[in-house]
Amino acid sequence: MRSSRAAGLLLGVLADAVLGDPRRFHPVAGFGRIAAALEARTWTDDRRRGTLHTGALVGAVVGAGVVVQRRARGPVAATVVTAAATWAVLGARSLVGEGGALGRELAADDLAAARRRLPSLCGRDSSTLDAAGMARAGVESLAENTSDAVVAPLFWGAVAGVPGLLGYRAVNTLDAMIGHRSPRYERFGWAAARLDDVANLVPARLAAALFAGLAPVVGGSPGDAVRAWRRDARAHPSPNAGPVEAAAAGALGLRLGGTTVYPYGVQERPVLGDGRSPAVTDLLRAARLSRAVGAAAAVLAAAGVLVVATHRR
Repeated sequence: MRSSRAAGLLLGVLADAVLGDPRRFHPVAGFGRIAAALEARTWTDDRRRGTLHTGALVGAVVGAGVVVQRRARGPVAATVVTAAATWAVLGARSLVGEGGALGRELAADDLAAARRRLPSLCGRDSSTLDAAGMARAGVESLAENTSDAVVAPLFWGAVAGVPGLLGYRAVNTLDAMIGHRSPRYERFGWAAARLDDVANLVPARLAAALFAGLAPVVGGSPGDAVRAWRRDARAHPSPNAGPVEAAAAGALGLRLGGTTVYPYGVQERPVLGDGRSPAVTDLLRAARLSRAVGAAAAVLAAAGVLVVATHRR
C-alpha cells in the first residue's frame, strides 16, 4: 500500500500539472460552500462555538477520507484514489499560472486587470495598490501559497494518505475563510487559525528549506535565503508564513514586508530580506521558483513514503 500511496501522489501531481484544478464540481469549492452554509446557521462571537464548527467540518472530511481509503482495496484502486485526492487538493498549476498572469498584466501596465486578478492569489485590498504594491503582494503570496497549497498537502498525503490530503485541505480552507483577525472572526475563527498553524508547522519549514536550497534556479544564493530565514522570520506575525516568506525573499534577493492592507484592516508587516523591492519581473521569477519547489516536494513526498515502507519490512 505504501508504494501505491507514493505512485498516487506522483500521479496526482502530474494530473495537476497537466489538467490544473477541476473545472466543474471542485471538491474544495464544494467544501467551502458547505462550511459557509453551516456558519450561517451556527455563528456566534464565541471561541467554543467556533471550535465545534471547525472540529465538526474537519472531522467529517477526515472520516470520509478514512472510509474512502479503506474501501480502495488492491494496489490499483489505492493508487487511483490517492491520485484523485492529490489532484483535488493541490493548487500548483493554478498558483503559478495566476502569478505569471499577474506579472504579464502588470508588465503591460493593465492595472485594472491586475487588480481583478490579485484576489485569486491573496486576500488583500487590491484597490489601494499600485504596480509595485501588487508585485510585492504577488511575490509574498506565491511564497506562502507554495507552502500552503503544494508542500503541505504533499507532506500530509505522505504521512496519512487520503485522510491526510483531505483533512489538511479542509483545515487550510477554513483558515482562509474564518481564521483571520477581523471583528467577526477574532473569536469564532480562533480554532481554525490555531489548527492551521499546527498543521503547517513542519511543512512550512520544509518549504523554507526548499526555497533556500533551490535559490540558484532564479540566480539566488542558498546562504542568503538561510540568513534571511534565521534573522527575520520570527518577527512575522504568522509562525509559518514568516519562515517561508523570509526564505523566499533571501532566495530571490528581495525585500518583502511593509504596510499590508486587508478589507478588514491594515497591518504593518516586518521587513524580510535585505535586497531590493520587488519589481514586476520578479513575479515570473517567483513563479519559476514556486514550480521548482513544488516538483522537489513531490519527489521528497514519494521518496519519504517508500523509505518508510522499506524500513518497516
